[in-house]
Amino acid sequence: MSTALQYPGPEAAIRGLPLEERRGIYAMWCVIATEGALFASFFAAYFYLGSNKERWQVDHPPKLLVAFILLAILVASSFVLEWGKRRVRERRYAAGRLLLAVTIFMGLVFLALQGYEYKDHWKTLTPFSDSYGSIFYVITSFHAAHVIVGLLMLTYVLVLPRYAPARETPFRPYETVALYWHFVDVVWVFVVLILYVIPHLIAHG
Repeated sequence: MSTALQYPGPEAAIRGLPLEERRGIYAMWCVIATEGALFASFFAAYFYLGSNKERWQVDHPPKLLVAFILLAILVASSFVLEWGKRRVRERRYAAGRLLLAVTIFMGLVFLALQGYEYKDHWKTLTPFSDSYGSIFYVITSFHAAHVIVGLLMLTYVLVLPRYAPARETPFRPYETVALYWHFVDVVWVFVVLILYVIPHLIAHG
């Protein structure tokens, strides 16, 4: 009797691989550490340039109202996304997908308002005005780029065909992307404090 060699199918091969459930979370923390170091370098450059008062004239610091509105939008979006993550863990996938879409919408509103803010600031502050103007646009535009990347990640999770994991584990893509979005929000807190609030305190102190 002849016997044919039987090879395991792709699904069996995948099941046989060791699985580290939190490897995506660990990778995202590495990304956050790297990007956090970049923002820390920008903030250090900000204070270094500010030490040269001959090239640092902040006669018209950025307006606080729009910055605080932008801050409120991002902080609220983090709460919405965290709420959605909890719904997914409860296997309420439709609610989680809806809250994820709301988060994306809030991120788009943030970018639109920041574009309006740039247009308003350009009347009195440009990258060529002085050192402050240069580093202001570098930091805020760099943060905006991270918001765009975060929105692309959120959109990827949003369009995934199914949220139920193959194994009985929490839904990792939602959790991993939420971690990055929270990082973007925390960075904006420091941006508002350093680039908006402190110049206002100095100008009106």
